[in-house]
Amino acid sequence: MNNSEKKSELKFDKNGTCRCVFVLLEGFSLLSFASSVDSLRIANRMSGKNLYKWICLGDGLEKAACSAGTTFELDADLIDLQRDDRIFLCGGIDIQKKTTRKLLSWVRKEARKGLLVGGLCTAAYVLAKAGLLSNKKATIHWENQDSFSEEFPDIELTKSVFVTDGKYMTTAGGTSSIDLMLKLIADDHGEELANAVADQMIYSSIRTAKDTQRLSVPTRIGVRHPKLSMVIEMMEQNLEEPVSPSILAKDVAMSTRQLERLFRRYLNRSPKRYYMELRLQKARNLLMQTNMSVINVALACGFASPSHFSKCYRAHYNKTPYREKGSHSNFEKERVNS
Repeated sequence: MNNSEKKSELKFDKNGTCRCVFVLLEGFSLLSFASSVDSLRIANRMSGKNLYKWICLGDGLEKAACSAGTTFELDADLIDLQRDDRIFLCGGIDIQKKTTRKLLSWVRKEARKGLLVGGLCTAAYVLAKAGLLSNKKATIHWENQDSFSEEFPDIELTKSVFVTDGKYMTTAGGTSSIDLMLKLIADDHGEELANAVADQMIYSSIRTAKDTQRLSVPTRIGVRHPKLSMVIEMMEQNLEEPVSPSILAKDVAMSTRQLERLFRRYLNRSPKRYYMELRLQKARNLLMQTNMSVINVALACGFASPSHFSKCYRAHYNKTPYREKGSHSNFEKERVNS
């Protein structure tokens, strides 16, 4: 794109074309971005009209690299937008470190104009940090849900593939961007066009905001035993205040011994061991994604003392939580400087 073409793209279109502004943060998810843009491109093709156009902005950068390492040329810095524009922030790995003061100020300023603002993949964090999601519903990639809930307790976080609450939209990442774009296309131009776009993408199962982002428990563990699934769901919902195996067994009308046998048979571990692994997995996410102290991480994952937490963590991951947190910080410094 030459300079004259670029300047033309940056101008507001008054001919009914909706301009979508994608803000690419360093380390953004390529799948989320590509899914969004291609949905819009196909909508133009199937309608035979220029219903949508798009530009890519960045926070003071000329290029932005996705998490796969591929770089994309940006059209401009964080410029002033028009009232009919739509903003889609594209997040990815280590979103906290990519959320600058300049970006937050810009998002708040543009949101005050009444624009639709979307956070793709982990970019719900940016909207939350800007104070735009307070007392609203939102979603974010399942791997970031624990840290998000800890930092923003006033936001009603769901496990949906996407959420729209007023003028704010959030997605869980990956192909959930397709589902959001299909909804917007349907709202703008009807279900028939949205279905045509889905058919072109060989996207045979369009999801709604009521669909959850993760596979069901039976699918994830490869076992279809209703009572085992119920117990695991209860465990996942009570990581900060663990429930004893005897109570879990009672809640599904089993004895503790029966529950033990069930876990041994299907998962080759005890209920206590499985529960511990879930809590440690949450702890690892918090250590790597937040600035929480090791003590606070321990408490958030149901450990009564830091020493017990450290002992359990080291036994499972072969390193202490302190070293885990430090090694992740050092890796990020090396990656940024490389």
